[in-house]
Amino acid sequence: MKTQPKPAAWLKGSMVALVTPFRNGEIDVKTLQRLVEFHVRGGTSALVPCGTTGESATLSHDEHEQVIEVTIQAARGRIRVIAGTGSNNTEEALRLTRHAERAGADAALLISPYYNRPTQEGLYQHFRTIAESVNLPLVLYNIASRTGVNIEPETFGRLAKVPNIAGVKEASGSLEQMSRIKGACGDRFALISGDDALTLPVLAIGGTGVISVTANIVPGKVARMIRAFQKGNLSEARRIHYELLPLTRSLFLETNPIPVKTAMGLMKLIDEAALRLPLCSMGEGNLSRLKEVLRSCRLIR
Repeated sequence: MKTQPKPAAWLKGSMVALVTPFRNGEIDVKTLQRLVEFHVRGGTSALVPCGTTGESATLSHDEHEQVIEVTIQAARGRIRVIAGTGSNNTEEALRLTRHAERAGADAALLISPYYNRPTQEGLYQHFRTIAESVNLPLVLYNIASRTGVNIEPETFGRLAKVPNIAGVKEASGSLEQMSRIKGACGDRFALISGDDALTLPVLAIGGTGVISVTANIVPGKVARMIRAFQKGNLSEARRIHYELLPLTRSLFLETNPIPVKTAMGLMKLIDEAALRLPLCSMGEGNLSRLKEVLRSCRLIR
């Protein structure tokens, strides 16, 4: 009989939704390794490769596995790795999750199946099937604006009883729904913000942290805001929240990860701000707005 892991108490703080750097149409391994070092130094709690921000939908299976393996190898146990392994195909998600477990990931992030619009029972069976087939802690990802189906709080209540389903990246935008999830799942289940602008409010209702887009470019500030809240320094946490808000808004002027990758290119954090179709370069108007915010934050000249 397979032993179940304890809930992942380390699922907290500033966890970065890591971009996937490309060069000449291929994975830019050296830049990816450099980004891992950037986050080790910057106070990031965990790396989350191959999520939405990592353009997982445009990666081949081999590339997906490569990005996860490179991230884990570069981290060298100094920082946790939560591998994105979700799919709208349960067998494919299971295969990716098993690979992440073999590669040495600390947990897996599983988006709810998209496009095929499963029922709540279908969602429950999908996640339970994967959880019962691996020992890896699983974080579910609820973002109906992309998937077409919301995971209801009552379904989370059922899923939280599966021992290695450890938490949720919640991106519904509804604090009321998040409060209901927290009430249904209890303290062993990590409530993680999936929206940078809502990180502080989510912490206030019992959340543990954020899987952040903004932390790609200012990891230290996002980490400091969360630490300030956890230490009871609410005025400092609020100060950083309002300082970050214009920057966060600018990173969603167009579809994520177009603006954040563009910003990282402007800041020289990545060598090429290359995106894969159907994602494309920012429009001139939004690019000008992004540059204006980056200058006001003293991130570029």
